[in-house]
Amino acid sequence: MSAGEAGRSTPQGRSTPQERSTAQERGTPQERGAPPERSTSEEPWPVRVVSQKVGAWIARLGWVWVDGQVAQISRRPGATTVFLTLRDPSADLSLTVTTNRDVLDAGAPELREGARVVLHAKPEFYAARGTLSLRADEIRQVGLGELLARLEKLKKLLAAEGLFDRSRKRRPPFLPGRVGLITGRASAAERDVLTNARRRWPAVEFRTVNVAVQGPSAVPDIVGALKALDADPTVDVIVIARGGGSIEDLLPFSDEALCRAVFACRTPVVSAIGHETDAPLLDYVADVRASTPTDAAKRIVPDLTEEVRLIGQARSRLERAVRNLVDREQHRLDLFRSRPVLARPQVMVDQRAVDVTALRDRAGRCLDHRLSGAADDLRHTLARLRALSPAATLDRGYAIVQRGDGHVVRAASEVAKGDPLRVRLAEGELTATVDG
Repeated sequence: MSAGEAGRSTPQGRSTPQERSTAQERGTPQERGAPPERSTSEEPWPVRVVSQKVGAWIARLGWVWVDGQVAQISRRPGATTVFLTLRDPSADLSLTVTTNRDVLDAGAPELREGARVVLHAKPEFYAARGTLSLRADEIRQVGLGELLARLEKLKKLLAAEGLFDRSRKRRPPFLPGRVGLITGRASAAERDVLTNARRRWPAVEFRTVNVAVQGPSAVPDIVGALKALDADPTVDVIVIARGGGSIEDLLPFSDEALCRAVFACRTPVVSAIGHETDAPLLDYVADVRASTPTDAAKRIVPDLTEEVRLIGQARSRLERAVRNLVDREQHRLDLFRSRPVLARPQVMVDQRAVDVTALRDRAGRCLDHRLSGAADDLRHTLARLRALSPAATLDRGYAIVQRGDGHVVRAASEVAKGDPLRVRLAEGELTATVDG
């Protein structure tokens, strides 16, 4: 029977009729001196039975290897048992570990609080106190070389997932309205960031969250502060700052949970951990890496003195540019004004007047010439007309004889005796009758 089955009962919390009849045939568990196989409201389990079953289930896990960080060591003088508090580096979880002093001295004689260990242990449930702990028979302190190998492996894993991709890194604002600062309480890193940032831009505002930057609680504290600042709409950039230290001291800033939390932030994050030579994994995930906390102050806010100087230089360049433009345009105007058409505008009018006069004279001459030619043509035409006109012939003594019907008589045979004729002379006309 499993633990889930042992804790379940019928929907009404009572046993079925079949179970009651079977119990009556076999006798009650109390009569037999054993607890019932299924707990009910009529037949509940005693506390000792529940503790035994919980202990049995926990014991089924067996021996396991556990990785964690030592939060506390308790060595009692004269006692052979050593008590450790083992904490998860990335979560707010801890377990009590008991081991023999000889096991601890053999595997990790120089073990101190904050060290990373790997131990072989078996979970045990102490029914008398109702507590869970681990009983270790082997403890190994994680060395520096193994830590670096783990960090390198984690670095390759995060890089393969794209957490270090430069294309996703965001640029902090030029002048943030409020800066979120995550650092240790009253630390040199906090003083460096605040002092240098306010020296550069006195009006900058900070929201400082003091957390543990070393030890077992560092990662959960930093992740919690990071989420709180990321949820604040007034915070434009977040700075995570810590002074220098050993590789073991800076291990929280290479934690996988912290790296993923920074990657998930919507607010740009600046990493300012240790010195120039220190390079925790947080530096690769953050949007901006500062070599020191002082360098972080230079990266998050501009220098007021420098900006005023740059504004002054820009104003000077702008004034020179405007002045040069005005001078250049004035020179162009002067050139335009110096031209004859603008210096003596009447010259153009006089020239046009001369042109008009010349054209008018030319037009007059052309018209006279054409009129003279037309008059000559008319005289010649008139002379030819007069030469061909019958009137000229009549002037020489000739006459035009016409019959009564107006027909010009050209031959004598065209008239008969007694026909009336009309004789037209140069001056006047006569009437006649043909008599022969």
